[in-house]
Formats: sequence, structure tokens, C-alpha cells
Amino acid sequence: MDCRRAETYVLNELRQHLSPTLYYHGLHHTLDVLAQAQSLAEAEGVTDAEALMLLRTAALYHDSGFMTTYIGHEEAGCELVKRTLPGMGYSADQIELICRLIMATKMPQNPGDLHLAQILCDADLDYLGRPDFWPISQTLYVELQARGMAPDEQKWNEGQVDFLQGHQYWTASATARREASKQARLAEAQARLK
Repeated sequence: MDCRRAETYVLNELRQHLSPTLYYHGLHHTLDVLAQAQSLAEAEGVTDAEALMLLRTAALYHDSGFMTTYIGHEEAGCELVKRTLPGMGYSADQIELICRLIMATKMPQNPGDLHLAQILCDADLDYLGRPDFWPISQTLYVELQARGMAPDEQKWNEGQVDFLQGHQYWTASATARREASKQARLAEAQARLK
């Protein structure tokens, strides 16, 4: 498994082919998810080198489908994985696991009891419990506006409250790091509705 080649390939593709109107789902988001996934894996005690490499690959490819489609981007990302990674030494089993990890991030998230999927899902929505929640959530709103998919501001704020209330972190490490701050963001979102 040539992880470096897979990483170089997908990063170059993302730089060249992601729409500039992906204000939230741009390359910066992929790199943030990668960093958070690696940090959470360490905190969760994942030490198996192959598991860490597969998690890294899944993080880098998890939103690669945005290069070709907005709706159903997870499936499109899995198609890219299946098309490119066999030529980089990934086995069929490794590719299947990477696709399971990517598909777990589809909303509503569904990692089941697969620990690596729980880590990737928590990394993908790490910002919900961070101080930069508001500016990041605004980039998602602007991204949706650019596609004619954004509700009015009142409905958006109601949706933020619903999303924060319904969200759960899957790993103990993400819960410990982010849950209290996420609850603070929820209180702020509720205050905006008043």
C-alpha cells in the first residue's frame, strides 16, 4: 500500500478540481479532518500502523466526491477510491474498509461499532465543539447559498439548533474534548432564535 502516492494523488486532484465555491467543503476542510482524525486516533489508543494508514487515506478521500457531484459525494468518493487505489497497492479488503469509513460520514452519520469510522465521523464534525464554530458554520451557509440550497437565515438558525441537539460524538475522546463547548454553541444558537 503506497500511502504517500495515494495522498499526493488526491491532494493534487482536490487542488485542481474542487469548485472555488466549496467554502466549507474545500481542501482546508479535508486537511482539518485529517489532523483531527490523527489526533483522535492517538487519543483513542490506535497504534496499529495499517489501521492508521487506512484512516489517513479515508480522511483524505472522504470528500473527494465533491470534485464531481454535490449530492451523493460519498458514493462518488468511493468510486474514486475503487478506481485509483488498486493501482497504488491497496488490497480489495483495504479499499472496502476505506469505503465503509467514507460512507459512515454520510448524514446522518452511521459509524456503527467500527472504531475507525467513529473516529472519522468525530473528526468530520469536530468543529461543532470548537470556538471557531460560528465562522465555519457560516462558510457552510454561504456554500449552500451558492448552490441555491440555503434556507432563509431564520430557518438556517433553527436548523443549527436542531443539528447541534441531534448530534452525538461517537468516541470518548471527542466527547471529552468537544461536548461541553458544543453545548455552549447550542445555547448561543438557541439565543439567536429569541
